[in-house]
Amino acid sequence: MREETKGVLAMLLACTIWGLSALYYRSIAQVPPLEVLSHRTIWSAVFIGIILVIRGRMEWLNWRAVIRVGIAALMVSINWFFFIYAVQVGKVAQSSLGYYIFPLVAVMLGAVFLGEKLKPAQWFAVGLATVAVLLLSIGVGEIPYISLILAGTFGLYGLIKKPLTIGPMRSVFWEVMLLAPLALIWLFGAHMFDWQGVAGRSGGYFGSSVGISGLLILSGVLTGFPLILMAYAMERLKLATVGLVQYINPTLQFLLATMVFMEPFSRTHMMAFALIWTGLAIYSYNALRQDKA
Repeated sequence: MREETKGVLAMLLACTIWGLSALYYRSIAQVPPLEVLSHRTIWSAVFIGIILVIRGRMEWLNWRAVIRVGIAALMVSINWFFFIYAVQVGKVAQSSLGYYIFPLVAVMLGAVFLGEKLKPAQWFAVGLATVAVLLLSIGVGEIPYISLILAGTFGLYGLIKKPLTIGPMRSVFWEVMLLAPLALIWLFGAHMFDWQGVAGRSGGYFGSSVGISGLLILSGVLTGFPLILMAYAMERLKLATVGLVQYINPTLQFLLATMVFMEPFSRTHMMAFALIWTGLAIYSYNALRQDKA
């Protein structure tokens, strides 16, 4: 099997896991988002740390990198929280929209902060995304804040990490390690003082049953394993190919939202998503042409 084919298969599996992860988070919807986020942080650190030690790739960070990784950790924790929250409150379609518009947000951030020049086709794609958000805000009567937060935090996350050369797995490991003390403090409070304020409960959910505890531990594998696959794919694929395959993630989220979770999906939603898909088609075609050049 060709190395490029292996890369595509690895990326397909990673994006499929991410896209279907809403099913996992829906299965533990009774656990408050902050407790889920805390467990995801801790068990991701454990899982990824074990993999790095086994592969002999554990490295310390210098102070300059620590600052960048710390800011990136803040961005990714906000992103993870709102994705978990979106699943629990029945707004997976908004989550899907957020990850669809992320590439266009990333292009805009590159233009604003890195001085990257956008081609007319890219400006047009960004314009279509802007119109789509405005259409949803007016037509549905609610600003798609989850979509904007997910796209914005993920875009800033990529922008902050751009100068780092430590690799995605090591970067995420140190991100969750920096967040782990906060996660432990929150879980301690949730179990001892019921900070979550869950009616009828005296503490956190971890340890309340083998099933829930096992599912919470599994969050570390669901975070770390796709990262391993993505790192493997990135070594074998062109960036344009990676960008195209990544759309599987929001597409699966969209299908889950509309066909499994049966979330409301009006004509306005359809028009907004059509604009986004058109903008992404233009953006992707332009990216492929640049890659060939």
